[in-house]
Amino acid sequence: MNLIPVGVLGTGRHVPERILTNQDLEKMVDTNDEWIRTRTGMRERRIARPDEAASDLSVPAAQEALKRAGITAADLDLIIVATVTPDMAFPSTACILQEKLGAKKAAAYDLSAACTGFIYGLANASNFIALGTYKYALIVGVEVLSKITDYTDRNTCVLFGDGAGAVVLGAVPEGHGFQSFELGADGAGGELLKLEGGGSRNPSSPASIEQKLHYLYMAGAEVFKFAVRVMGSAAEEALRKAGLTKEDIDLLVPHQANIRIIQSALHRLHVPEEKCMINLDRYGNVGAASIPMALAEAAETGRVKEGDRIVMVGFGAGLTWGASVLVW
Repeated sequence: MNLIPVGVLGTGRHVPERILTNQDLEKMVDTNDEWIRTRTGMRERRIARPDEAASDLSVPAAQEALKRAGITAADLDLIIVATVTPDMAFPSTACILQEKLGAKKAAAYDLSAACTGFIYGLANASNFIALGTYKYALIVGVEVLSKITDYTDRNTCVLFGDGAGAVVLGAVPEGHGFQSFELGADGAGGELLKLEGGGSRNPSSPASIEQKLHYLYMAGAEVFKFAVRVMGSAAEEALRKAGLTKEDIDLLVPHQANIRIIQSALHRLHVPEEKCMINLDRYGNVGAASIPMALAEAAETGRVKEGDRIVMVGFGAGLTWGASVLVW
């Protein structure tokens, strides 16, 4: 079977207006700017308004990606939204987004793989297009993590922000597009990063609220160890599948979780920092939105040109991980 080569036709991103700086956090919890910057690399992050939900952030990012791809929402065959902070449990945020965009013919569903969700979504959608099932797909990574962050917990509240990133996928010339995917999961690590409240295990109740089960929990040291290990190995495996080596990387677009994790991956892959897209200093960890936001910024600012080999790699709750090699 001859598969259709699939690549990125357009990118987009959107963040809320409100900026939460390290100095602001100093007034909220026992922390300081120097501590945050040296341990995470973050200076500020964007925070959604009380009335802003995931779909609201997704619309401008999606519209920008559609415009750059040169198509309309009516042309879309598929919408995948990667998020752990949907508007509501159901209907899916993808269906809400479909209605807001006017993408009448598009199938739509949400995908939950935490911060790796965008990579999982790319793999899903590219397979549909490669097989000829669909022509155009919109993949959105979006998070409103401020809504599930405990701003009395100094260990987690400094890390997370809100935003959306989007790409439109479609057919590209031979030799371009996605060359490989590497996806993985280790459910044994599920307890390390979780949101317990609100599901069928711990439905919403006065007790679940009192126990703060509706805020995310993270065993930071253990997640850090996992991330340092898997970021490099996932990228190496994706390169191997694509028949490429570390020396072939023109741009690395990693999940923006922590500058030390990114630096560790760069060291393992022997990639200089100038070949890495880093924006966590301005946006913090935006979960499933971090990679598409960084990719969109790289495209907007001329960091990528035709023929460049881009490696996207991330990790997240689940535990999950994923990497992809893309020829621009």
